[in-house]
Amino acid sequence: MKQKEKIKQNEKKNKLSVVIFDEEYVIKGEAEQEYIEKVASFVDKKMEQISHANSLLSPKQIAVLVSLNVTDELLRLRKDYDELIKVLNGLPKVKN
Repeated sequence: MKQKEKIKQNEKKNKLSVVIFDEEYVIKGEAEQEYIEKVASFVDKKMEQISHANSLLSPKQIAVLVSLNVTDELLRLRKDYDELIKVLNGLPKVKN
């Protein structure tokens, strides 16, 4: 990769410090800072919910359970999306 391309790529990245489950993380990404904060807040809230449901879990166990729950939700939404696309593709085209 050329030096100029590398500099342009780095300019597009946002760097943000967030706190998730009482731990600070530095997040780098191309997404807007507000979006990164929203994602971090979502994960933090999910971890707090699971922690309150079972206070004996370690932070690592809580993180794994959050990952499983979020992945389950993602996969179900993808399935619903795929089914919706099939239905929409099967509808007759509307002529203008």
